[in-house]
Order: sequence, then C-alpha cells, then structure tokens
Amino acid sequence: MQHKDNQGLAPPRATDPGWAHGTMVNGGRQKIKCKYCHKIFLGGGISRLKQHLAGERGNVAPCEEVPEEVKVQIQQHLGFKVLEKLKRQKGLKGKKNSFLPYFEGIEEGDDDDDDCDDAERIKPTSVQGTNRRRGKEIVEGTSNRTKRRKRQNFPAAPVVAQPLRQSFASQESLYEADMAVARFMYDAGLPFTAANSHFFQQMADAIATVGPGYKMPSYHSLRSKLLNRVVQDAGAYCEELKKTWEVTGCSVLVDRWMDRTARTVINFFVYCPKGTVFLKSVDASDITKSAEALLNLFDSVVQEVGPKNIVNFVTDTSPSYRAAGKLLMDKYKTFFCSTCGVQCIDIMLEEIGKIDEVNEALAKAKRITQFIYNNAWVLNLMRKKTGGRDILQLGITRFASIFLTLENIATLKDQLHQMFTGTAWMHSSFAKQRAGLEVTEIIESPLFWSFCDQTLKVSRPLLSVLHLMDCEERPSVGYVYDAMEKAKKSIIAAFDNKESDCMPYLNVIDHLWQEEFHSPLHAAAYYLNPSVFYNPSFSSTKVIQKGLLDCIETLEPNLSAQVMITSHINFYEEAVGDFGRPVALRGRESLAPATWWSLYAADYPELQRLAIRILSQTCSITRCGRNWSMFERIHSKKRNRLEHQRLNDLIFVHYNLHLQQRKTEAVKARRSRGGTLDPICLEAVDANIGDWVEDMGSMEGEDLSWMDVTVPSERTFISHELQNMDDSVDSSDDRNSEVTKGINGSDDL
Repeated sequence: MQHKDNQGLAPPRATDPGWAHGTMVNGGRQKIKCKYCHKIFLGGGISRLKQHLAGERGNVAPCEEVPEEVKVQIQQHLGFKVLEKLKRQKGLKGKKNSFLPYFEGIEEGDDDDDDCDDAERIKPTSVQGTNRRRGKEIVEGTSNRTKRRKRQNFPAAPVVAQPLRQSFASQESLYEADMAVARFMYDAGLPFTAANSHFFQQMADAIATVGPGYKMPSYHSLRSKLLNRVVQDAGAYCEELKKTWEVTGCSVLVDRWMDRTARTVINFFVYCPKGTVFLKSVDASDITKSAEALLNLFDSVVQEVGPKNIVNFVTDTSPSYRAAGKLLMDKYKTFFCSTCGVQCIDIMLEEIGKIDEVNEALAKAKRITQFIYNNAWVLNLMRKKTGGRDILQLGITRFASIFLTLENIATLKDQLHQMFTGTAWMHSSFAKQRAGLEVTEIIESPLFWSFCDQTLKVSRPLLSVLHLMDCEERPSVGYVYDAMEKAKKSIIAAFDNKESDCMPYLNVIDHLWQEEFHSPLHAAAYYLNPSVFYNPSFSSTKVIQKGLLDCIETLEPNLSAQVMITSHINFYEEAVGDFGRPVALRGRESLAPATWWSLYAADYPELQRLAIRILSQTCSITRCGRNWSMFERIHSKKRNRLEHQRLNDLIFVHYNLHLQQRKTEAVKARRSRGGTLDPICLEAVDANIGDWVEDMGSMEGEDLSWMDVTVPSERTFISHELQNMDDSVDSSDDRNSEVTKGINGSDDL
C-alpha cells in the first residue's frame, strides 16, 4: 500500500509531531533516522517514521524501542488525520463502511441492541489488518452478510487511558471537537453547569483513548445495561460506607425543598466521616405540615439505617420538622435530633439584615449591583477599573451571598469611587440619567460606607462559622460551639467593647442559637475536642457539663458502661497515660478529633467509643445539585412500576456519583468556583440572589428604555433563566418565602 502524504506535495512543515521523534540524515527530509531504534528510512518522509512508531505493519517494520506513551500518541494522531481526510472527501455523514479500512467492529445490525458487549465496541487497528479481514469476508461469499459480523482481535497496541495531547491535534480539529460538544449540549438542552461535572472530562479522555469512530452507547444501553452497572457500582460504594457506621455512628440528613408549585420533596442522606450517601427521595407534599405524618416517614428512615448507628438526626428549621424530630428523639432515646447549622446561621444573617442600618446598606448595595449588571457598558467599565473582579459573590445560602457581595463592594470602594467620578463615566449618557445619578450618589455617600463597615463587623465572623460548617475536610460538630463563641467575641472587639453598639446584634445571635440550634451534642463535642479542651482559653460551663452527661446517657444505654465513662473522664482532663504522650500533644491540633481519640484512648474503650461517635458527626445538611425535572418524573403518579424503578435508580446514581466525587477532588473545585463566577449568566449564580442582578423595574416605575446599549441577549437570558431556574423555595410556616427560599436554596452552580 503506497501512502500519498508526500506525493506531489511540498515537504511537510517542521511542526509535524513526528519530527520530535526522528532526525534528518545529511539534511534531507526524505532520509530520516528513528530516535529510539536508530533505523534509517529512505523515502516516504515523516509519514513512514510515524507508521514505524505507531506499529503499523506493511510499509515499515514497527519500532521495538519506542515508549508506549509515544506509540499511543502517534496512533491517535494518525487516526485524526484519517478522519479529517474523510471529512474533506465524503463528509461525516457518509456510509458506515467508510470507516472499515481503518477500524474493525462496527455493527451493521441494530444500533440499539442491548446485548452487545462493551468489548465489541469499535477499536482502532492497523489499515492492512482490516483490509485482509474484508478480503476474507468477500471470499466467504455474501450469504453471511445478513448475519452479524464476527469480531476478530487483531494485534494492536495496548490502549493507555490518557487524553490526546493538544499539541498533536490541529487547531481545526480542536475547533470541530468543541463545536461537536456544543451542538450536543444545545440540542439536548443540557445546562451549562453540566460542563463542571468531574465526569465530563473523564468521558472526553476515554473517547480520545479509543480514537476516531468510537460508537457512543445507544439509548437502550444507557437506560438498561449501563445504568444497571453504574447502580451496582454506586451500591458497592454505599455498602462500603455502611460498614463504618457501627464504629463512627452516622448522621441522617433531611434535605427539604420545594418548587414554584409548592410541591415538596425530601431527600434523605446519611453522613459519616468516610463519606455521604444518598438514601432515597420522597414526595412529601401531602404531609409536610403534619408532625405526626413526618414522624412516620422519619421512623421508616431510622429503621432503614439502623437506630444503633444513628447519632444525630438533622432536619431544617421549620416548626413541623422540628416537632417531628423531637417526637422521634423521644421515641428512641438513643440519638439526638437537631436543626441544620447552615440554615441557622442564614436565619441569623436574615434577622440582622432587618436592623435599620444594615437594611439600608443592603438596599443600596442591591441598587448598585442591579444597575451595573443590567448594562454591558457599565459592567465593562467596572471590570476595567477593578482589574476584572466582580462584586457579586456566591455563597452557600441566600444571605451568605448577599453579605459576601456587600463585603466585595466595601473592598472595591476606591475602584468604584474612581469609576463613578472618572472622565469616562461623566461623559456617558448614564451619568445624566436618574438611575445613574442615584447610584453615583450612593457611591459618594460617606453614610453608606459607614453602614457597610458596621454591617461587616457582624457578618464577617458569622460567615466564618458558615464556612467552617460547610467544610468537608473534617466533621464540623467538634468545632461549631467554639466557633460561635469566638464569633461573638470578635463582634464585641470590632465594636471596641461598647455594649450599646453590639448588643442588638448579639441578642439576635444568642436568641437564635438557643432556640434554633443548640444541642447537647454540640456541647459534648466541644468538650471532647482536644484542640479546644486543652487550649488555655477553654472554660467549662454548666451547659457544657450537662451536655456531656446527656450524651453519655443517650448514646450509651448500658449503665455499667456509663459508670466506666464517667470514671475515666478525669484521665482525659488531666492528660494521663497515652493522652499525655508527646506525640499526642502534637496531634491535638493537627489530627481530626475522632482520629486523635482512636489513637490515644485505647486504654479506655468505652470512653473512646463515645468520643469517636460524637466527634464523627456533622451539624449541617448536605447540599447537592437538584434537578427538579428529574424529580418531577420520578414522583409522577402516571408511571408504571418498571419505569418508576429506573427513575429511582437514576436519582440514586445521580446523587451518589456527585457525593463520591465531592469527597475527593470536587472539594477544591467547589472552593475555587467563586473566582470564575459570571454574574451575567444566572445559571452560574445562586437562584436566591438572582434579584440582585435582575432588571431594575422596581425603580419607582422609571422608564429604563434609555438603557439601549444593554446587550439584548444578556437581558433576555437573565429574564428567561429567572423564570426557569430551580428556585428551591422553602415555605416555613412562620417565615416569609424570600427568607426561607435562601435557607433551602441550591448551592450547586
């Protein structure tokens, strides 16, 4: 077979990836020596060298010394060249057998056959090997053509699971690949956030490893065979975590959320230090106001998880759920029920936002963001002045997002002042319009900045506590009590110890802490956390001591074990024995509290078991991406049983894949998301702060038609997204919808 790469064409450019693995002999491009086996090729140029490196037999002998990584990369490069040539000659929509000279295993039967094995999917192979196969089939006659073609495994280089290096692909190929992905997502109606999935790049790498011509799974395979396999994998992951529940205990998390039609869905999760698993999803629209009905539902979950495994049962702050949790705790008396710490902090921020000075600062900050993000020219001017920084910032709740945005505005005070007093602004039409004048007046107001500073003195410590609760590196229950105490001290210090100035804020915090959140579990965890207890600033109070005794009586029903625990507590207090080892002293700060107890409390097994179970819990509800359309289908009454089971499997897989990945690599990605936030795209903004970038139609009925330089597509997109976003509105009985919408809003962006 004669290759035509160099027939009648100019010599290939030196940028061809093959030149990195060979050298010209005597300065001639037609005489090339392999860098690895030193074989010299006369004629054929760089094409023969690449065939030699890729292991193609026929024209050249394969290289025996080439590294496997280089071999696979050259194979992939040659495959892409073939595909580009076919595009130019016949187009991508040619007949299936257009790929037969280059690939084996393409089915001519039903593309949706569920029974085909994954091993039968298309595999790259040599050109000559496939041609020989075609010749053999022709000799055998046409009688077998109606049957499924038999698979033959021809010698080929082993596939290495690694992506194609972009340097080996032309810019045209990369562009076509990007366009293919974009067309698929637009046609399927997938949200842009799908590109943030960890498995998105994994999918691309796996396809690139197979090479051109890979046949995507069929509709039937995705909904049956492949789904079943992923369900099995997710189930195995869950079973692995369940094995640890008996030792560390676990926290059951009740995640309640609603759509715009007031339909309520409850997702149940189970947390342990090794990871979180999704248990099930229930449509609770008919029972969400009844504590007794919720008790029956919660009881069924307790039985499924195992009462002996549960240490903490975490619900939201609505009255019916709190009442059901109390009834559940009274029934079993072996675990605690508490409310979500993140929601409680969010309520604190909400109530603080109602204080006059804070309310005024937030209202004016909202004016600023609405004005800037509803006009392209103003937005670009702001980004130019701030070096590309945005003032909107995403938080895990509505009010966290609001106060973080206020903090950004205060941080960028000088840049915003320069923007609204600069020449570019003064010469623009916006500087003469009512909305522009109003925002300029806010920016130049010393009173506004004074209110901002006062507000941030209170919000910053609370946001630190919120961040600690949302951190997945360590169970948070051992730190939250201490964090709240430090937050209150920071607020007092920020107001120079003037009680008259800080007491309105502290009263809100103390009231909600006692009424909504405090649990004996938090007090006991505070006491048993070595990094806190051995700190010179630690002081035990009556509340802490009672909390510890309550935990001993509740979590350890055996009376003799209770006596043993109380008698051994003093060894921990005085750092006796292994507690006082030098390595134990160093580990107080560096180790997770439960890990520290597992290492240095072996002489006191009852106390050790209690401490590990207490310190291994979380105090906040896990938040995952919520796809309402998926839940709308799964909870529909108009489904047969088989379809309902498939949708249950989809929910199970969806959540557990997300949770499994978040436990490993996704934590870092989540933390960096705030730096890549695009406030223009509301799909990337928390739905609960969307009104901070909405059109300013509420500005006293003012006609904003003069803002004609606003990019229409941006405004249209914002309006469309606000109507179609999954709002996750929570309707607590005694709280307005806007507040509770923030408490239960989605944080997956």
